[in-house]
Amino acid sequence: MKVFVGADHRGFELKNAVREHLQHGGFDIEDVGALTLDDDDDYPKYAYAVVTKVLGEEDAAGVLVCGSGQGMTIAANRVSGIRAGLAWDTRSAELAKSDDDCNVLVLPADFLETDAALAVVDAWAKAKFKSDRKYHRRLDEIEELYG
Repeated sequence: MKVFVGADHRGFELKNAVREHLQHGGFDIEDVGALTLDDDDDYPKYAYAVVTKVLGEEDAAGVLVCGSGQGMTIAANRVSGIRAGLAWDTRSAELAKSDDDCNVLVLPADFLETDAALAVVDAWAKAKFKSDRKYHRRLDEIEELYG
């Protein structure tokens, strides 16, 4: 699976750790930035860069990191076809994928230590979307209502 990663200044260090962790796990990774630490970096451009790449490739996903995770989640979910989920523990990450087919994981760097964040990433990456009709119906409703 191809995974695109991105972060603003507050998520920069954690994004780098996630990128390396996923690479060691055998994932094909593309880092869309920030590529250097700059306190003036803002999250919207990195969220947009990741989600447009995710939509442009088969079997692709994304990981975004910012301070609270809220800004990246809001920005990513503005793009039709993206189902970004903010996860703060392994259970929330697993449910984001299994129940909601989350294709972009968002991590809150200010609230997760590196080891905990990597466990969250692993839980999300290993989870599978449930094939139950109700989960598909809910995603179809989102598309019908919001496009």
